[in-house]
Amino acid sequence: MRVHARPPGQNPGEKHDGAGLPGRPEPGPRPDRRGDPATAPATGSVSGSGEGGRRPCARAAEPERSPSPGPSTGLSTGLSTGLSTSGRPAANGSRRPRRRPADGQRPNGDVYAALDLGTNNCRLLVAQPTRRAFRVVDAFSRIVRLGEGVTHSRRLSDGAIERAVEALGVCRDKMRARGVTRQRLIATEACRIAENGDAFLTRVREATGLDLEIVNRETEARLAVAGCATLVDQAASGVIVFDIGGGSTELVLLTPGERGFRNTFSVQKHVSAWTSLPIGVVTLSERFGGGEIDRPMFEAMVAHVIECLDSFARKVAARTAFHAQNVHLLGTSGTVTTICGVHLGLDRYDRRRVDGTWMGHDDVIRVTDDLLAMSHAERVGNPCIGTDRADLVLSGCAILEGIRRLWPCDRVRVADRGLREGMLLTLMADDGVWRRGGRSRNGFRHRGPGRGANGRGANGRGANGNGAGH
Repeated sequence: MRVHARPPGQNPGEKHDGAGLPGRPEPGPRPDRRGDPATAPATGSVSGSGEGGRRPCARAAEPERSPSPGPSTGLSTGLSTGLSTSGRPAANGSRRPRRRPADGQRPNGDVYAALDLGTNNCRLLVAQPTRRAFRVVDAFSRIVRLGEGVTHSRRLSDGAIERAVEALGVCRDKMRARGVTRQRLIATEACRIAENGDAFLTRVREATGLDLEIVNRETEARLAVAGCATLVDQAASGVIVFDIGGGSTELVLLTPGERGFRNTFSVQKHVSAWTSLPIGVVTLSERFGGGEIDRPMFEAMVAHVIECLDSFARKVAARTAFHAQNVHLLGTSGTVTTICGVHLGLDRYDRRRVDGTWMGHDDVIRVTDDLLAMSHAERVGNPCIGTDRADLVLSGCAILEGIRRLWPCDRVRVADRGLREGMLLTLMADDGVWRRGGRSRNGFRHRGPGRGANGRGANGRGANGNGAGH
């Protein structure tokens, strides 16, 4: 998919087909399914998102969705070379564009991979740069529950380690098959808090050859912002981005400058405050017993989330004047995409309809109430929840409800994208893929929209520096 710097706005609750929104992949052949029936993506051209497509929503328990045609998300608003195919002005003085491959992809370019090993999921995205965005060539997702029980034992269990290593072996094979030349492989909260986190990474390296890095919480927060930046409403007076994970939840306050939110690449300079809570769908569920959740337990979960967010709420209040109409929430996680699928009444997950959708205040409350009224068996039977997420979706709803009660915005925008897209965009920008008039590390001359803030990539940080680029 290609990413447009200025996606069109939508009304709360609007159901769209993805036209003009970030992340629409072009149709293409499906890669080989490698042991997980829900993970084989279609090839697609993207910027900021790698998957889309339709699959039975009973498998939507996995936050990953198989790719399909979705909205365009180009990183520039248009290119005009004014040259003939020979590189000289046309003989008649007219200006015509250079000939390029039909899909807009650069020939012989680098192949990039982004892998996110979270507390709940192992997810991979493989892509190649295009002139305006990047084109997804493969993707993979599997629920491994690496952080299962880690909040109590402070250790990754043997079973969880085996599940993760097996999934990572599939990722390694996919990266080899696609000829990956640049990669970033990260692990998050479960490995951050586990006493045997480093030993686990050594085991992974020995078994798969993959060298994962444990990123800090600020890096995770900034990468999530980079991945969904094109979904920020440019007219908003503030945006609260949240990423509900398995073991942690990241929140970032974005405030506009004098010229508003104008440039996808410069969104990192609009970060006014951020926080990371050691609370995710897995850890919150385990904290409250991990069983069936009724209304009193749900309210206790929400109260706990609000208490944990108190310090960040005071920072937000000090940095922006809250107006329910002018500030919006932007959520990237399996929780919000699942809620959106239920809201839209989908019988098969369709990323084109979910990614970029606006949900109204009342929509979120209605879906949450409906899910609370269901039994576990009913949630399993819901086509947009399924077996793997039936026991976790309500803890995710409790985290979202705590955020929503602190900041009761009229609108919530749903992003089916996040860390991996942020990693890909950051790697490519740091390599100068879209640098105006420059050349990337693969030798191709680029006429893209330029570097990000401070001239050091999409997030204003170098690939090996601090923050989102680290």
